[in-house]
Amino acid sequence: METPPPPTPRTEPTDADVEAFKQQLGRPPRGLRAIAHRCPCGQPDVVETAPRLPDGTPFPTLYYLTCPRASSAIGTLEAEGVMKEMTARLETDPELAAAYRAAHEDYVRRRDEIEELKGFPSAGGMPDRVKCLHVLVAHSLAAGPGVNPLGDEALALLPEWWRKGACVTVANEEDDQ
Repeated sequence: METPPPPTPRTEPTDADVEAFKQQLGRPPRGLRAIAHRCPCGQPDVVETAPRLPDGTPFPTLYYLTCPRASSAIGTLEAEGVMKEMTARLETDPELAAAYRAAHEDYVRRRDEIEELKGFPSAGGMPDRVKCLHVLVAHSLAAGPGVNPLGDEALALLPEWWRKGACVTVANEEDDQ
């Protein structure tokens, strides 16, 4: 991608955001706290979730990618072996490993500011391996560039998923009146 989507402010979810989420994932949100990033099309593409779901179940994935187009493109990268290559680089590049560990610490710190989940890992395989590019990209979009080096790399490999327009269409509340 020529330029990654710019960071967007964290916002409280609106009814339209919740409806977009339902359409994107085919289910209602669980533990939704905020919209952590918006796609250039205007729809949410990363949500912030509570460290515990409403039923009390721990949910260590703080940032969750919701855009199906971005998710599909990331799935292609995973199928092409990008995670395996990144994990191998972590074993041989101490500078990258240190930066990735710092990303892990950032992720856990942000989650723990909401509620501490003792004994739970961060997400995406951090800090020692790459298990899920979706999580790393979501972290990069929510935190901004320079926080998660492998999330930033994966993001740079993606096509501009928003160029075809919004992945879902939510009726404008004013249209309903």
